Amino acid sequence: MNMNYGSMGPGAMVRCRQCSSSITAMPGARAVQCMQCSCVTRVSGRGRQQHGYGQGYGNGGGMLMPPMRPTPAFGGGRGKKRAVLIGIKYTNRRSCELRGPINDVKCMRYLLTERFGFPNDCVLILTDEERNPCRQPTKDNIRMAMHWLVQGCSYGDSLVFQFSGLGAQVPDDDGDELDGMDEALCPVDSFQQGPILDDEINEAIVRPLVHGVKLHAIVDACHSATVLDLPYQCTVSKQTGRWRWRDERPMTGACKGTSGGQAVLISGSSNGKSNMSVLPEPYATIGAMTHSFIRAVECEPRTTYGRLLTSMRAIMRDSGGNCNLQGPIGGSIHKVANFSGVEEPQLSSAYKFDIEREPFCM
Repeated sequence: MNMNYGSMGPGAMVRCRQCSSSITAMPGARAVQCMQCSCVTRVSGRGRQQHGYGQGYGNGGGMLMPPMRPTPAFGGGRGKKRAVLIGIKYTNRRSCELRGPINDVKCMRYLLTERFGFPNDCVLILTDEERNPCRQPTKDNIRMAMHWLVQGCSYGDSLVFQFSGLGAQVPDDDGDELDGMDEALCPVDSFQQGPILDDEINEAIVRPLVHGVKLHAIVDACHSATVLDLPYQCTVSKQTGRWRWRDERPMTGACKGTSGGQAVLISGSSNGKSNMSVLPEPYATIGAMTHSFIRAVECEPRTTYGRLLTSMRAIMRDSGGNCNLQGPIGGSIHKVANFSGVEEPQLSSAYKFDIEREPFCM
């Protein structure tokens, strides 16, 4: 099944900003990933416009593709609780095959269905172990899954988006990032189709959220701290050990919020380098971010956001690389793999709230 946007002519050639290799940019691509060094390079606006794409889909006037509508074969239920769980190992990709993302997804699904009452048919899973082409974590399938997640959302909906895999950074080109860098998630075909940039993710699953809808995103990937492009970030103070808010709204005034709903991203600050060392084959592994999140929820099911983050921070520091999750899936996993280089958890949100008092619930 061809899920590309029709036949749009040949792609443009782009030079990798790190190693200067030539990369073919697919028509309409906003960024490309180099097969030689994995660096992500921005595609100029001129290169995108020559293929006839219109303006106005992006927060800052950037050129985003219109949302992809899920095909009938895509499936998925339409309950009030829905989730998209994505885990990518990047099997057979040179120097970047990961251990852990598949188990991240399996453990998250168990947590959502057994502890939070998510119906099985409302949990959509995309991994590179899936044989069904519609369940492969390609760029097009991830776009369709994001659209499926928020399509027709209404008051009382609880939505979850999980991504476990590789992240990337690329220089910002529209002035709406305080640090001058866009963040991105890498689909399984990112070398061919390019990564998915943060402003596209924001447009896809943040902007459509209406009043009474809540989205939780749990992302375990390098360069994922603000990958939903949310306006407020909560990190721990090195001096006091208390959680504090930081305003991340751009000086350009670009809107990065919702349409009245709430979006919360639980991710991690990292050293910017993924740890892709190969573990001994007998050890089943799980990602450090996912492990700390699930373990913190298991230890205190009725917790607040503040206690959740504090517990995750302690688990990351004290686990010693050993997994101690409960349940039939977690019990078979022995090791924690910090493939994203995460050092401690942090939270981003569409709105500020009292994290020490606000109950955590999905």
